[in-house]
Amino acid sequence: MATAPTPAPSPGFGRAIDKLRKAANFEPIKQEIALANGDEFVFYTTPLAAVEREKAQKDAKSDSANDFAMQLLIAKAIDENGERIFKAGDIPVLKREVLDDDLQKLILAVLRPNGKEDGEADMKSD
Repeated sequence: MATAPTPAPSPGFGRAIDKLRKAANFEPIKQEIALANGDEFVFYTTPLAAVEREKAQKDAKSDSANDFAMQLLIAKAIDENGERIFKAGDIPVLKREVLDDDLQKLILAVLRPNGKEDGEADMKSD
């Protein structure tokens, strides 16, 4: 069975997938979180890829948004050397012994490492 040829890009436009891949930047982004006691907690994270979201959903082993968020935190929070700063065994301690406000700040930083809300776009002037 023959496959359809890839259409030639329109003048001035590249293939959509190539443009999206070029725009993706998965370099670690420094996160500085002000904790409830006034201390600063610093870690790094990379923007979320769809495959990482899928893995976190699978690893959560439930439909709970909290379990999903904890899996993302464990997988995505890294130090300046790219090493994970939490282990799966840290989840019960994070849930019991860390203030929920502080934990939510960490999770939001992992979900939005650039500080942008879902659907928020950079507005450019033409």
